[in-house]
Amino acid sequence: MSVSKMLMGQAANRYVDPVYVENLFSTHLYIGNGGSTATINNGIDLTGKGGLVWIKARNATENHVLFDTDRGVTKYISSNLNNAEATSTGTLTDFFNNGFKVDGGGTVGSSTDPYVSWTFRKQPKFFDVVTYAGNGTSGREITHNLKTTVGAIFVKSLNNTRKWSVFHRGMDASNPSHYKLHLDQTDARANEQHIWNDTEPTSSVFTVGNDGEVNASGENYVAYLFAHNDGDGGFGLTNDQDVIKCGSFTDSSSGWSVDLGFEPQFLLTKRADSTGNWEIVDTMRGFTADRSYTRLYPNLTNAKQTVTKVGVNSTGFFSTTAMEANGATIIYMAIRRGDMAVPTDATKVFAMDTGSNSTPSFDAGFPVDAALVGRVDSTDKWFFTPRLTGSNYLDTATTAAQASSPAFGGFNYQTQYYGGNLPSTYQAWMWKRAPGYFDVVCYTGDGGGNRDITHNLGSAPGMLWLKRRDGSSPYGDWYVQHTGIAATNYLKLNENSSQTTSPDAWNSTYASSNVFRVGSDNNVNTYEYIVYLFGTVAGVSKVGSYVGNGSNGRVIDCGFSGGARFILIKGATNTENWYIFDTVQGIVAGNDGRLQLDNTSAQFSNLDLIDPSDSGFIVNSGGEVNASGVTYIFYAIA
Repeated sequence: MSVSKMLMGQAANRYVDPVYVENLFSTHLYIGNGGSTATINNGIDLTGKGGLVWIKARNATENHVLFDTDRGVTKYISSNLNNAEATSTGTLTDFFNNGFKVDGGGTVGSSTDPYVSWTFRKQPKFFDVVTYAGNGTSGREITHNLKTTVGAIFVKSLNNTRKWSVFHRGMDASNPSHYKLHLDQTDARANEQHIWNDTEPTSSVFTVGNDGEVNASGENYVAYLFAHNDGDGGFGLTNDQDVIKCGSFTDSSSGWSVDLGFEPQFLLTKRADSTGNWEIVDTMRGFTADRSYTRLYPNLTNAKQTVTKVGVNSTGFFSTTAMEANGATIIYMAIRRGDMAVPTDATKVFAMDTGSNSTPSFDAGFPVDAALVGRVDSTDKWFFTPRLTGSNYLDTATTAAQASSPAFGGFNYQTQYYGGNLPSTYQAWMWKRAPGYFDVVCYTGDGGGNRDITHNLGSAPGMLWLKRRDGSSPYGDWYVQHTGIAATNYLKLNENSSQTTSPDAWNSTYASSNVFRVGSDNNVNTYEYIVYLFGTVAGVSKVGSYVGNGSNGRVIDCGFSGGARFILIKGATNTENWYIFDTVQGIVAGNDGRLQLDNTSAQFSNLDLIDPSDSGFIVNSGGEVNASGVTYIFYAIA
């Protein structure tokens, strides 16, 4: 029996495989081929499980087109239209067990046009697709397979020109089934008995009235059902995580926040009590901690629009101003950020690449969540940029506040990074967020002490990098916590200095599996901050330490198979630089290329400090990496 299987209920005494959100939902970005087919491999099993694919041109005025496995390929409806179902061979032409295929039609594949696709897989407690024939009888029950609370339902007639009817549990606190919205319209909620028959959906059926939008005799319908998890989701390795929530909140000109219990990657919103557009935002196209995001409107053909309103954080989403209007009721559907599975292959979560003199400049092979960019051959800044802050970057070698550049906001590619073109003298080190391995958190200080900040690493990190974003000196240093030094101490990433003792940094406490603690130091809890969390995952990454012995050929065993591709080393108890070694610069049995994160010096390759080892790496004598009696901290990736 697989060790990944978890016991679900002592009475049942049975095991089930964990289900992760990355296997249920995908936001996938692609460029149209203009007459040629394109296969979208997004990891979603559409042939074995079934589901919905929703596609929209990002930069062009085009209809939204929705395809599902129940109706079959080439058949689509549009969320912005009340038209009947249409059929075209120049659209989605195949479903696969890991994605789908599109032809070169204008709505899904015009040449060089960028598109976004949102794929929802059928799964109890997440999503379902139901087709049915109307009979004109009020009180008719339609069976579904959500097996939990219904969060939202979208229904569309396939035969006639009829509006989309929407049920949403957030439309009313007591009787949401008394109301309807229209997905293709801006209208406010309306009290209408003949849509949902004033009957709340259950975990197995939803009820329709005799209105033609949902149940005309002789017409065929499709219904898309979205679940609402409330501590009963049953997802993730421990089978107790939520992945989707549908609710509402009251807008406020002084700001508001919604606690989902998870960090969202996808958000659908609509003002319910008055007119207003539907909006979709997602982290692949830009949904950031700085409240800047790119939205599309399900009820309109409009191209993307970038605005500053709603921000994302580690537990939900928020704003410091009104989203629509003070006192407005806003409904939402939010889907959890992946990945939920602990990585087993380092190449799926870490990559290095040199500039390609094209846009984008770097290729990772996976969606990039953070990138460190530096020039290797001469002095230049370091640029460290996370998806979470968009185009805002920080320099690891200085105390400077974050700066912004559109090129560094180049995360809106599926597997590439950087929105400009850089030559091969530049190198990028690229991370993907994943449990146990790597996470990023933004937060606002409160000026107090002994404060816990939630993170989503899922295990205790071995190392934290914390930096103020909105200012520089005197409180702009990069503070580093590492389990190789005492919890009372910190290092500065922007300096070569040895460790400093200060209980006001971390309140003398190492980070746990779900929070890290900050004290009253102004460098950690007064302004706007970002934190990078690095962890140890067997065979993938290792955060560790060792005491130097002054000899050559000392093996640092990381438990890798094939050795380390990336190594960061710093002497914690002496004055020494933060050295980067990697297989692009060369980890060889001889002199190795090395860079220094705490300054902008060009690459050095005058010493043999590091040698390769199948299980990790080898350090040789010298103050840089192995002076006798010095404590060194390191971070290595296979």
